[in-house]
Amino acid sequence: MELNKYIDHTILNSDATKKDIERICKEAIEHNFASVCVNLYYTEMVKELLKQSDVKTTTVIGFPLGAVTTAVKVFEGLQAIKNGTDELDMVMNIGALKNKEYEYVLNDIKEIAKICQDNVTLKVILETALLTNEEKKIACELAVEAGADFVKTSTGFSKGGATVEDIKLMNNVVKGQAQIKASGGIRDQDKAIEMIEAGAKRIGASASVNIIKGQAVLNSDY
Repeated sequence: MELNKYIDHTILNSDATKKDIERICKEAIEHNFASVCVNLYYTEMVKELLKQSDVKTTTVIGFPLGAVTTAVKVFEGLQAIKNGTDELDMVMNIGALKNKEYEYVLNDIKEIAKICQDNVTLKVILETALLTNEEKKIACELAVEAGADFVKTSTGFSKGGATVEDIKLMNNVVKGQAQIKASGGIRDQDKAIEMIEAGAKRIGASASVNIIKGQAVLNSDY
């Protein structure tokens, strides 16, 4: 297993500096991670730092609450694509899902899928810790119908992160029509491998280097 190629090396904290971004990109190149995941402000910088490597640039939109309008998410997505992102991780509108406004949720994802087309990978963050199992199933079904490439467990900024049970549930729902990204609270190699064995094709983590080296991290949320 090439564990490194499953990992989106992530830095999404609000106080991240250019020095932090440079470090993360250097680590990603050194370990040949799948991507570096950042907030929109740093997308252009990350794309430039990674240009001589195979590491992709991932940008979050509607982050971390998912509660902005579709138009705002589209604007963010277009800006990220203009700045060179390869992948978008969008937060689903969780409140709308809980309101059973399924058509809105579907359209919210569809509009981002449209701007991604075939060039940009779209991952939809469900924030599973806030959903019932039935809501998780519906969210996965809507994401697949809308054309998402991945469904993703968590932002890492809510009350819980990825669980093996959720990965298995999501995998059973999407049935190969989308892939699974596990994120939130993955701090060691054993847990990362456990997620992959449960069906995850991508891991979002800030503790990526420690995961690769088999070292535990106690103070990392994402």
